[in-house]
Amino acid sequence: MGVDIELIVGLGNPGPEHERTRHNAGFWFVDAIADGASFKAESKFHGQVARAHLDGGDVWLLKPDTYMNRSGQAVAALARFYKIPAEKILVAHDELDLEPGVVRLKQGGGHGGHNGLRDIVSHLGANGFVRLRIGIGHPGSAREVVDYVLSRPSVADREAIESAIDQARAVLPLALAGELPRAMNQLHSR
Repeated sequence: MGVDIELIVGLGNPGPEHERTRHNAGFWFVDAIADGASFKAESKFHGQVARAHLDGGDVWLLKPDTYMNRSGQAVAALARFYKIPAEKILVAHDELDLEPGVVRLKQGGGHGGHNGLRDIVSHLGANGFVRLRIGIGHPGSAREVVDYVLSRPSVADREAIESAIDQARAVLPLALAGELPRAMNQLHSR
């Protein structure tokens, strides 16, 4: 039995103008698993926070209000306040290197050029958190990345991303129970 998850963070940018953009795939995931839990603005945690009862246990949900590049400020504030170690944090984020419809779990590793992950590693002083990498595809050119992630996906891509989120929801009970290898195996074999 591995370490269980106590905090699930969805990465994205706040505000209605960003709500449907690819960069907010992490917010989409957290909203999908909230299961009726209501988010409340918490200034000391720099974000929208909810306490959800998922699969027999309570877990914190966080959507930072700090914008993507400063996500670590919110994650570190909540994690330190509740004494949650990095290994018990799951961060859901958009992933350029995976096609829409593909979702992967991974524990630890580098930030892979993702500014939200870079900031979280910097603020936590650790990189052992679990990453839920939600594929959004790549525009094909590095020069187009910023505009691409800050734009809305096509209907087909949005449906594929939502399907990936559903796949991740299906294995979430295993991750919450500390059975990350089993969750990864089930998710990655789809």
